[in-house]
Amino acid sequence: MLPSIVKIYEVGPRDGLQNEKQLVPADVKITLIEKLADAGLRHIESASFVSPKWVPQMADAAAVMTGIKRREGVSYPALVPNEKGMAGALASGVGEVAVFAAASESFSSKNINCSIAESLQRFVPVIEMARGAGIAVRGYVSCVAGCPYEGAVAPDAVADVARSLYDMGCYEISLGDTIGVGTPNIIGDMLRAVSEKVPLSALALHCHDTYGQALVNIYKGLEMGIGVIDSSVAGLGGCPYAKGASGNVATEDVLYMLHGMGIETGVDIKKLIDAAWYIAGHLDRKPSSKVAHALAP
Repeated sequence: MLPSIVKIYEVGPRDGLQNEKQLVPADVKITLIEKLADAGLRHIESASFVSPKWVPQMADAAAVMTGIKRREGVSYPALVPNEKGMAGALASGVGEVAVFAAASESFSSKNINCSIAESLQRFVPVIEMARGAGIAVRGYVSCVAGCPYEGAVAPDAVADVARSLYDMGCYEISLGDTIGVGTPNIIGDMLRAVSEKVPLSALALHCHDTYGQALVNIYKGLEMGIGVIDSSVAGLGGCPYAKGASGNVATEDVLYMLHGMGIETGVDIKKLIDAAWYIAGHLDRKPSSKVAHALAP
């Protein structure tokens, strides 16, 4: 049975922009975030407190987080990799943070220069800092369907990492098909394995559209009880460490599908498309989503 309401977790300002070579000014990011909130999105991942050496696009995280005109009822999470990042996030008034691990040892090594076990250990003090500040923590698991270095990833491996993050105190675990190789059967097998160790109510699905499978994979997730979907305005993003990961599924494409099935999101698709064309204009290209073109203002 499909859910009647789905929470959209918007990742465009962070996951979407982090991979852009062209630096996007902080005021443009702030305007994008405010446009997304105006469209009705209530969870907008806005920045990442990582080393600017590795992700130059996020060097202005503090300026972005302190520059947003925050709306009541809207969460503006930031990604944090370690205690230093967490300290920066706290200083910027962040109300929610996210930590990230991988289900693939090779990807973990390439992405954050440590093993899966080591990455989880790094999050212990981060989560303790968050708990002390009364801040919610979300967890990401990358490569839930496949790895660019190892190939197929076992569903049980995904389940083990998801359970570890959940046990550490993450209120929600986002399961990411980082290179977009998943198909409904693969996603279904993975979700069955994970849901044996983490409640479905605490799971989200984060699909990339590299092979054009994101929407059918999301539909599979909805059928299995997933009620939270990660997506990126204009289809922005990818992964700087995953060759061929062409980008996140576009929020407007997800909305069109959900609204067409009578599922409520609380998001105004016309305002969202306006935000998509706004950021695409600053990147000197058109949105990658089909719906943004079909319903262009």
